[in-house]
Amino acid sequence: MALDSPKLKDVLRDVASGVLQLPDFQRDWKWDDERIRALIATVTLDYPLGVVMALETGGKSPFKARALKGAEGMEERVPDLLLLDGQQRMTSLFQALHRGDPVETVDTRGKQLRRWYYVDIAKAIGAPSERDEAVVSVPEDRMLKTGFPRRETVDLTTPELECAAGHFPIHLVFDTQKVNAWKRIFVGIADENWDRWSQFEENVLNNVKSFQVPMIKLAASTTMDAVCAVFERVNTGGVPLNVFELLTATYAGDQQHVAGHGDYYRLPDVWSAIKRKLTSAHPVFGRPEAGVEDGLSSSDFLQAVALVRTWERKQEEPRAAVSCKRRDLLDLPLADFDRLAPRLADAFHWVGAFLQRQAIVRTTDLPYRTQLVPLAAVRAIVGAETDAPGAEERIDRWYWCGVLGEMYGGGVESRFPRDVEQLIAWIRDADAPAPDTVAEAAFLDDRLDSLATRNSAAYKGVYALLVKQGAVDWYFTEAPLTPARLVEQNVDVRQIFPRNWVEKNAPGEYARRVNSIVNKTPLSLRAGRSMVGPPHSYLKTLVQESGMRPEWFDDVLATHLIDPAALHEGDFERFYDGRAKQLLELVKAAMGKQTVFREAQTR
Repeated sequence: MALDSPKLKDVLRDVASGVLQLPDFQRDWKWDDERIRALIATVTLDYPLGVVMALETGGKSPFKARALKGAEGMEERVPDLLLLDGQQRMTSLFQALHRGDPVETVDTRGKQLRRWYYVDIAKAIGAPSERDEAVVSVPEDRMLKTGFPRRETVDLTTPELECAAGHFPIHLVFDTQKVNAWKRIFVGIADENWDRWSQFEENVLNNVKSFQVPMIKLAASTTMDAVCAVFERVNTGGVPLNVFELLTATYAGDQQHVAGHGDYYRLPDVWSAIKRKLTSAHPVFGRPEAGVEDGLSSSDFLQAVALVRTWERKQEEPRAAVSCKRRDLLDLPLADFDRLAPRLADAFHWVGAFLQRQAIVRTTDLPYRTQLVPLAAVRAIVGAETDAPGAEERIDRWYWCGVLGEMYGGGVESRFPRDVEQLIAWIRDADAPAPDTVAEAAFLDDRLDSLATRNSAAYKGVYALLVKQGAVDWYFTEAPLTPARLVEQNVDVRQIFPRNWVEKNAPGEYARRVNSIVNKTPLSLRAGRSMVGPPHSYLKTLVQESGMRPEWFDDVLATHLIDPAALHEGDFERFYDGRAKQLLELVKAAMGKQTVFREAQTR
């Protein structure tokens, strides 16, 4: 790393020639008109601008590069420097001081503007504190409205009119011939303009011409991980850079791919195609209308690829580690991604079908998106072995232990590789030790009391298990709920005993549990419309709508692990205790282990 202080004139010349470009992962961001005016005032006063940061390329850009806004057309040249920090300042100064075109900016409300910038000579040669007022933003037509309420117009459409108004066009500052021509017109208007020009040249123009830009230059040998970290730290005001964007620029800059295919690699297009196929087959992966990153994200996919790649490497080098941390993603070669991406796409399709078997088909019903990453990696590695006798049962148990034990709530980067290695071993050998996610998972007996919202993975898990074990809707009673019916019938979690009734009639301890998953069950929107009033009241309506005999409808209620008599009698306490016991048995069966009693845990 080296600190340099090139002149602003030289930096802007490098922008124009393509010597200094942007890595393609840099987002466009336009400074507003007021900030550009303040920036120009800072330069004319020779006040500190702030350090910019650039990466040396060594003649071979590690990323696809693009020119700064206004310098388009220079991308064919391999840049010597890539600007990591300072894009907005350099773009604004380049457009305002170097080009002969209006600057593209926005007002404080975000409205698109095109502006010329001038310096009012009379104000500029006054006190430095007035310099902000001396920098004038002028509309594209160069007709400046002044006064109040802006009824006066200053015409700046020709050099003669500019000189008469005493407004110097700052974009001429580095063109000596044009500055001298403008000066001749200005001083020819009145003798006193000679003195004004001398002061203006000394206090404004010379400051701009000699202005230096403090620049930190990172060596071309700087690692990708370091570049990413540096970029995130210095761009605290913008949207954080993610690994996908960095890899997009890296893969696009892969000259070997360009040479072999005649075009650069478009990672976003590849991911969009994969995601589109996944969501069309399995809506649980996201809603297309919400964007390509809704639900299963590009980072999830990259992590799964990295897990498979590092697992393969470990088979050849036992000391290597299975991992999917950021450095593993940044070290993912294009050739390996291109090779593994189709396998992972197929693996995620298998995961979608797996989730459907668990009665999880909508994004909102998915307990943990993160748990799908190691599951897809395992499928990509072992393939059809996941379908072998006994393997399906062990995978189901691992999944439900992760969900109901709430094992994927944090620290997942360390759990991912352990689950991949341990689950593969367990799939291949039933006598192998169970994965940590299975061994460590626990479900406290009173956890049901506090499962009240979709914020909990276990809440969603119990809901899915109720569907999976054969719950029948209370309006569409012809068959048990299925993944397809969840969407068709608008099935959601609905309260069994209404809140108001419970708060008035149930004992205090039980009244506080009215929002628990124990008092909720998966039912259609149509059934929910008939559930008005206490259970003994709305059950009569539902029985009539079903056309069933009451005792047959009681069998439908029982498919939700409910004691029908407790509903008919309005006994919330008996209903709650009985259903809680049955739900704990359902959890126990899914996890393949006993739930933990609070008393036993605290001994």
